[in-house]
Amino acid sequence: MRILFISTSYPKDLKDWRGVFIRHVAGGLSRLEHVKLSIWAPPGELPPDVQSVTNISDDVWLSRLMAAGGISHLVRSGGVKAMSAPFVLLYRLRKAYERESHNDIYHINWLQCALPLPDDGKPAVITALGNDLKLLKLPLVRPLLRRVMKNRRVTICPNAEWMQAPLEAAFGDVARVRPISFGIDKCWYDIERQIDSSQPKPWLAVTRLTHDKLGPLFEWSEKIFQQTQRELHLFGPMQEQISIPSWVHYHGSASPDDLAAKWFPNACGLITLSRHAEGRPQVMLEAMASGLPIIASSMSAHASIVSHGSTGFLCESPQEYERAVERLEDPSTNRSFGHEARRWALQEFGTWDDCAGRYADIYRQLFENHSHA
Repeated sequence: MRILFISTSYPKDLKDWRGVFIRHVAGGLSRLEHVKLSIWAPPGELPPDVQSVTNISDDVWLSRLMAAGGISHLVRSGGVKAMSAPFVLLYRLRKAYERESHNDIYHINWLQCALPLPDDGKPAVITALGNDLKLLKLPLVRPLLRRVMKNRRVTICPNAEWMQAPLEAAFGDVARVRPISFGIDKCWYDIERQIDSSQPKPWLAVTRLTHDKLGPLFEWSEKIFQQTQRELHLFGPMQEQISIPSWVHYHGSASPDDLAAKWFPNACGLITLSRHAEGRPQVMLEAMASGLPIIASSMSAHASIVSHGSTGFLCESPQEYERAVERLEDPSTNRSFGHEARRWALQEFGTWDDCAGRYADIYRQLFENHSHA
C-alpha cells in the first residue's frame, strides 16, 4: 500500500521539540511491512525508506511556517500573513495531492489539511487533534469537509476517546470515527526514577507558554512553591507575552533527550493546569511512561489520561492542587502512583510500533473495501 502522509508540523532535527509525535508516527509506519510511505511535511530528518514529496518552494514556505510557530499560532497572531497563510497552505496541499495521485491512501494530520482533497474517490485516514474541534466552529468548514468526505471512504482518528462524540455528530454519516491512541517512545519506559530527599523537591511543567496552556499555574503555585523546599521547573517555548515570576525556574524549550536524561528521573511529578483545547497531550503520556505521577486541571482531555487517586490527581481549586502536591511528596505514595502510571501507559498506549499497527489495521480495511468497490 502506498500511503501519502500529510503534516504541517515536523521537527527540523533530532533536538527539535516541534512535531516530534509526527516523526514518531512516520517512523512506526515506515517499519510496517507492505507499506510504502511518502511524506509532505516541513523539512527534517526522515526515517529510513520514507520519501519526501515536497518541492523546494514547499520546503521554504513550510520552514517559515514552523519558525512562526505553526499554522494555528500564526493565525492567532493576526496580520496580513496570518490572513493569507491558510489559503497558501490549501493551495500547496492541493498541488501536492495532484502530484501524488498514484498513492493508494491519504493519511492526513489535522482536519484542515483534508479541505483541498481532489475528487478522486481515494480513501483517507484523518488524524484529529484537540484544535480540530475549534476549527469546526468556523463558518463553512464543516460543510466543506463533509463535501470532500462523502464520495470516498474516510476514517477519522481522534487521538482521544472524548473527541469521538462531537466528531460523530459532525461527520458520522459520511465517515467512520475510530479513536487511535498515539504510542510512546521506549526511552521513557526505560527511565529509572530516583528522588534525592536531601534536595528541594522538583516539580515539572512542560508546555507551550500561552495563557490558556499555563492556566492558573502561577497563581495556584505561588503559595506552595515560593520560599519552600520545592521547586517549579517550567519548560517550553514562549508563544505569548508571559510574565514569569522570579520563583519559577524557567528553562525555555527542552529537547526530549534533556527531559529524559536530566529532569524526569529526579522529579516528583508533572503539573499541567491547562485550559487549552487538548487532544491527548503527549508529554503527559511520556511522563506516565517514565513513572511520574500527574497533577492536572479537571478537564475532559486530562480525565481521559489521569486516574484520579491512582495515577495522579485532577484539581478544580487551589486547595485541591495544594493537597495533591503534598500527598505526592510522600515517597511511598509517589512510588505507588508512578508505578501504576507506567503500567497503565504500557497497557493502553504501548510504543510507536503499536500505534503504527493500529493505523495499519485501518489502512487494510480501507484498501480492501476500496479495491472491491
